Amino acid sequence: MFFDALAPSSALQLIKFADVDAFRPVESIEHARSIPLDVTNFAAARAIVSLPACQIVVARSFARILDTAYRAPGGMVILPMSDDLRASSNGISLDSRFFLALRGNDDCHFVEFQTNYHALIIFSPALRDRGWFDRADTLWTSIGEGTALLHARQLVLDILRTASVEPRMFEATDVAAHLQEGLLLAMDDLLHIDPRSNRSASIAGARSARLVQRIDDFVTAYPTAPIYTANLANEFGVSIRTLSGALTKVRGMSLHRYIRLKRLWATRARLLRGGGTTVATCARAQGFHHLGEFAAAYRATFHETPSETLARGRQTSLRAT
Repeated sequence: MFFDALAPSSALQLIKFADVDAFRPVESIEHARSIPLDVTNFAAARAIVSLPACQIVVARSFARILDTAYRAPGGMVILPMSDDLRASSNGISLDSRFFLALRGNDDCHFVEFQTNYHALIIFSPALRDRGWFDRADTLWTSIGEGTALLHARQLVLDILRTASVEPRMFEATDVAAHLQEGLLLAMDDLLHIDPRSNRSASIAGARSARLVQRIDDFVTAYPTAPIYTANLANEFGVSIRTLSGALTKVRGMSLHRYIRLKRLWATRARLLRGGGTTVATCARAQGFHHLGEFAAAYRATFHETPSETLARGRQTSLRAT
């Protein structure tokens, strides 16, 4: 799988194990113990990337019975990283539709019937106010919404690949924060923050609308600035849950999707004006610095490439003159 395409770097720790005896020390550190079900075909691997407030561990496991004591004071999420995952957790059958989440401590029992690929995203206790983990000390399983689960998986893969080929990006605080923010927003989507679940602060419709207007004004005032949920919530003096809840209530989508949609439409409007501009100039003017990601999002939204839009804009401008 993707392990073969990765190379270790200063930002990516890559470890491969050829036999279970070499793997045992890792398990002991993690308070885990496996009984392999197929010793002759044993193979395991780990890829590890650290971001400012979380760590990503993508693992290739093996057929086994596993007992483990998870200790996650800041919370953790376990994602399937392939379409053919087969396992059970505390007697519950799991496949690639499921993800698992935990905050606190829990002793868990798994059976993996085959080689599986999964990601552990372990959050720092310093990361607060996301509203993800209402239950403590219980590993809970949930069927993820398909698009959100796929997006989270793809984002993890992109972070690993970036850490492998461009490790210096992780040395820049703003870039690492940008990568982490994308992951946190993906977790918001996956874990379904619902404003109605906030019993202590029910958001009135008028207040939500005012908050969304402030977001609109902020995006307009700072078209190229990276926008992080925590910073925006702090700027407005509200919690992240309140901010996310307002967007869900008024716009029917997450903050990340909404801001990206607004900036895509603003970019499109600039492209349609034609003239001597370029796709890259228009994209960067709206805060899209990763042009490959921008092009993919643009095409998915408008069903044409940015260059096609620009060409139509130039033709319209020529006819007008």
